Amino acid sequence: MFSSPLAARLQRRGVHYAWVIAGVTFMTMLSASAALGMPGAFLRPLGDEFGWNTEQISTALALRFVLFGLMAPFSAMLIERFGLRRIMTSALLLVAAGLALSTQMTRLWHLVLLWGVVLGLGSGLIALVLGAVVANRWFERHRGLVIGLLTASVATGQLLFLPLATWLIEQAGWRWALMPVALCCATVAGLVWLLVRDHPHQLGLRPFGAPDDGTPVGAPPASAPMSFLEPLRLLRGALRNRVFWVLFGTFFICGLSTNGLIQTHFIAFCGDFGLSPLPAASVLALMGAFDLVGTILSGWLSDRFDNRKLLCWYYGLRGLSLFWLPFSDFTLYGLSLFALFYGLDWIATVPPTVKLAGHAFGPQRAGMLFGWIFAGHQLGGALAAYGAGLSRTLLLTYTPAFLAAGAACLLAAAAVFLIRKPAGPAVA
Repeated sequence: MFSSPLAARLQRRGVHYAWVIAGVTFMTMLSASAALGMPGAFLRPLGDEFGWNTEQISTALALRFVLFGLMAPFSAMLIERFGLRRIMTSALLLVAAGLALSTQMTRLWHLVLLWGVVLGLGSGLIALVLGAVVANRWFERHRGLVIGLLTASVATGQLLFLPLATWLIEQAGWRWALMPVALCCATVAGLVWLLVRDHPHQLGLRPFGAPDDGTPVGAPPASAPMSFLEPLRLLRGALRNRVFWVLFGTFFICGLSTNGLIQTHFIAFCGDFGLSPLPAASVLALMGAFDLVGTILSGWLSDRFDNRKLLCWYYGLRGLSLFWLPFSDFTLYGLSLFALFYGLDWIATVPPTVKLAGHAFGPQRAGMLFGWIFAGHQLGGALAAYGAGLSRTLLLTYTPAFLAAGAACLLAAAAVFLIRKPAGPAVA
């Protein structure tokens, strides 16, 4: 296999193989998440060819968000049972197949099956939980930095491919626009199979930064197989915890105001104001670049400041930006300003939310319970994806959906203070 000689060669040069794992994981999460972000560019082409209205297409996109979120609590368990390499490869191939097969769809149920079920399940297997698993298994030092980078890859991937997809739609048709992401997922799946290993000990290594005590490198202690009901058991206990409900509710609003609304409907919304798809997609890509900076900076800030206050600022500024967008006249200056403020804030809510979950639930339960909190994020995204499409179909405008999302963000900014200020250093 390629991983063993490569790890040995890198080790001789003072480079730990954990950085290869982190790099391949970054590409995995970026490629899979790109499939989630692309459908926003396809609302008008699909409607023009098949006669489907925005509400009908949004139904499939909403189902995708629901399944993407509901897979999160179970993905860590599946990774534990079947291994990183198998789950990452299977998920990428599932996403690639869903995109490739959708070039042949002719019925609305084809769209629901492929873009709703297949893409939702495939991308959900390698959502944010994958980044946390890789960081915890392969890193002792720089773990927070790695989690921030891998988290940023999700939103960045959702937005990065949009300009290319929009250009291909205009030049060659929407079917050709699906192929770059499908080929990217298939290529990265090959890299995963060749390079990824489940644990450092399989290559005779310790996690990066782990002290060398002179003892032989061995497998970590075996744990009892996790039951498929374990995520449900933890959820049942968390339902009596006020912190869980506050984090679930605010993250619900986070999804409602980001991927469900902006990612899905921004291009069509700009089209209503006379802006063509390619410039609108370029604005989304610019948001993805700012998101990479904002999420890493948010991780740094969450180690140093009250995470409740950070979330208050994030949700408050996002709400104000959503109020302002419908009245921005959609000029280059106005949209660039929106991309700056909104992009920096796109997924910056993740590090403070993870920190607060760690304080409330402890390191053993925080990961899986954050999976349920993340499910709330995707349920909010599903509601926005469908609700904004319904607003456009019935009222012929997206503006009420953007104003409602802005108001919800201001509510979330206030709700975070229902959580008591954690005492002592962060746990997660």
